[in-house]
Amino acid sequence: MGWGHRKAVKVGPFRITLSRSGVGHSFGGRAVRVTKTADGRRTLTVNLPGGFHWKKTLR
Repeated sequence: MGWGHRKAVKVGPFRITLSRSGVGHSFGGRAVRVTKTADGRRTLTVNLPGGFHWKKTLR
């Protein structure tokens, strides 16, 4: 297992994530968030009350 480092910068509803693998970004709040990772995957995450969440990879 190798070492990694990640730094996130929040600017309003946007979050820019800098990591060893590249730059990713996301948009949204606690309930709904759309993310594009450093390797190009896009995901939609929906968080529900009580700790439940749903995550879907978008094409």
